[in-house]
Amino acid sequence: MMVYLFNILAAVFFTFFTHEVYTEIPHTALMSLSLFLGYYGVLWLFSWFYNKRHFKKVPMAIGLFLFYIKELWWASLKVTYDSLTPTHHMKPGVIAYPMIAKSDIEITLLANFITLTPGSLSIDISEDRSILYIHETYIQHGDIPKYKEKLRNGFEKRILEITR
Repeated sequence: MMVYLFNILAAVFFTFFTHEVYTEIPHTALMSLSLFLGYYGVLWLFSWFYNKRHFKKVPMAIGLFLFYIKELWWASLKVTYDSLTPTHHMKPGVIAYPMIAKSDIEITLLANFITLTPGSLSIDISEDRSILYIHETYIQHGDIPKYKEKLRNGFEKRILEITR
């Protein structure tokens, strides 16, 4: 814990040092970038104290964010198209999704990513925390297994890679 606190203090010091040396006008974006680069620079320099998986999780988190942006884009287009056309293609339904995620953070992230995607909403979690109930707006008759597989290989897989 002390090494972690030392690294945070060193990163903050590095941020303000580089900010004062290279600029005279405060820029929030430059300070944020300096803090990020300083923090990971210090971690890289002292990496023999740390588990190397930490450096692999940052690109995974960026990948999860980009995957969410892609899903958000396609779901928004689908909802927009359905709203603007005279015929509605909505076939709403509730899906019982058996989760692999077990910890609070994994379940919370999964439920929030599903809810933040247009056309879907996390409703409830079973008492044994193994099933997530999801309201999906666009479900055709035979698409439920395909939708569950899409969730398993999409959001849940990426969340589990980051948290485990």
